[in-house]
Amino acid sequence: MKVLLLATCLVSIMALGAAEEEKSGIGPKPKKHKAPKIKEDRNVLVLTGANFNRALKEHKYLLVKFYVALSAPSQTVKEEFSIAAEHLKKETADVRFGQVDITQEKDLGKEFNIMEYPTFKLFVNGDRKNPTDCKGVRTASAFVTWINRRTGPSSMIINTTDHYKTFIQSEKVSVVGFVKDPGSRLTEHFSEAARDVPEFPFGLVTAEDVLLHVGITQNMVAVYKRDKSVHYLISEEEIENKVDLVRIIRTYVMEVVTEYNLETSVTIFDVPINNHILLFASKTSEQFGAMYEGYESAALEFRGKIVFVLVDTDESRNGRLFEYFRITEVDTPAIRILNITSDTRYRMPADDITSVNVRSFCQRYLDGKAKPQRDSEDVPKDWDKHPVKVLVGRNFNKVAFNKSSNAFVMFYAPWSKKCKELFPVWEELGKRYVNKTDVTIAKIDCTANDIQLLVLDRYPYFRFFPARSDNQSVRYTGEKTIEAFTEFLEDQLRSLTKEEKESSSSGESSNESDEHKAKEEL
Repeated sequence: MKVLLLATCLVSIMALGAAEEEKSGIGPKPKKHKAPKIKEDRNVLVLTGANFNRALKEHKYLLVKFYVALSAPSQTVKEEFSIAAEHLKKETADVRFGQVDITQEKDLGKEFNIMEYPTFKLFVNGDRKNPTDCKGVRTASAFVTWINRRTGPSSMIINTTDHYKTFIQSEKVSVVGFVKDPGSRLTEHFSEAARDVPEFPFGLVTAEDVLLHVGITQNMVAVYKRDKSVHYLISEEEIENKVDLVRIIRTYVMEVVTEYNLETSVTIFDVPINNHILLFASKTSEQFGAMYEGYESAALEFRGKIVFVLVDTDESRNGRLFEYFRITEVDTPAIRILNITSDTRYRMPADDITSVNVRSFCQRYLDGKAKPQRDSEDVPKDWDKHPVKVLVGRNFNKVAFNKSSNAFVMFYAPWSKKCKELFPVWEELGKRYVNKTDVTIAKIDCTANDIQLLVLDRYPYFRFFPARSDNQSVRYTGEKTIEAFTEFLEDQLRSLTKEEKESSSSGESSNESDEHKAKEEL
């Protein structure tokens, strides 16, 4: 009995001790689950919807690349991005690079409104709502500079004349801000512009002896080119904000007329000017010299308002550009204006390319008086005689937005290998529905016909246009097989039939209710 009583006391004492330990925080604690490290690909974090938020919390500065694996621009920048990621990983623990494959992580693409590939965004202190866009950066050194200018000083202070002389010869292009009045807003605009233009060194001069040496008597910014004896001065009056300064700097960095090629294509689209004019001409033609002289003369007048580009028609690698603007050999020489925001094109009405005609065209465009280019092939005589109907700009709306027939349309480019491979499949689909009066299977060459339809897909792409609609369409995203096309089309037709029945039933119920109400009133 004593032994039992002793054992009971010991158990009570041990339980009491454990309770005291728990209260005081002494004793073993349950182990917390540690999340596995985020996978890396050559020093770049592989981000997904599941780990994205954790990556933001773990890293003060996170530069994320949103890309498509098969995109040529994404492939081109991959190596440079990895090199920069490795460099900064060694330098500081605060900065990491990450990447998101949009084809796998569609929700992240929608959340951050990713429309171009690759797109780069910097997230700071875990802020998911307000990332900073990183535009125009394509080389490893530029990525490093861009990050460093956001985590530290954005420009170098130049205190001596010797330093000034060395600085403006240090790189092919350099930018110097001369600030005579310390309270000027120019200092802020200059600092912000330096963060957005990482390709070139930015130096800031406030020292009086340096200002006297250069001959500067007021606030301004200068753009220097090492291989040119002249430099470009930008007065403070021209700079209302950072965007103005970036636009002017990038304008002066470019040539007055920039020839389009693989290297300059990125530079051309980095300039924050929406208006681009393109001269399509053969550099070996007899009249090229006179044409170019007039074109360049107009370029000087509209510099900063319109980007002037030369496209050599002798260069076969420019073929895609000819197709985009519907330019053929018969059309050249030719001039087009493109608004890159609205993707609207304008054709110069005059055939002779002279400085007077180019100036007039540019001014009419800036004044909003130029008419947009609206192209359409002629409607083929037998466009509706085959299982697959042939659409052009002039008959597209008539078929796509028909009141009595649904339309399933293939949008293609004749040069696309994928499109060519799908033509037999699309023909087979047309044969399946050739006897159905409420379904039209059609195709349209988008490189030769302009239509009022906003499209961000690659060729080929497909849209279903329901009958009795003036503006609706359903995007097809399934497999490119006859079975998948058929299943999608049948689903759409069933859905429309169901909606019609429900609408009809609702109408009948409403009529019965009205009749009942009328009887009650009597």
